[in-house]
Amino acid sequence: MALSRFTVANGMEAEVRQAFVDRPRLVEGAMGFVRMEVLNPLDDPREFWLMTWWRDEPSFTAWHRSHLHHESHKGIPRGLRLDPKATRMRYFEHVCS
Repeated sequence: MALSRFTVANGMEAEVRQAFVDRPRLVEGAMGFVRMEVLNPLDDPREFWLMTWWRDEPSFTAWHRSHLHHESHKGIPRGLRLDPKATRMRYFEHVCS
């Protein structure tokens, strides 16, 4: 699982939420993709957690380097600014359910 956490720095939280709802869903066709969840904590609406599940790490890496990954970000709202100190990417191995 790949977890990306970021914080909107300029009050565009509603636009970011809508961009995720309206996203082109290109990742769904990626080899090894399992599912995606986007969470927005109630105690800090500026923060977003994007979690994508993959069959394996090479599948995620291939997607992340692909032109479709870059195309999927075209819906990012113009003028969006993120807090660089609150942006983090982490990777997890599934142990059990």
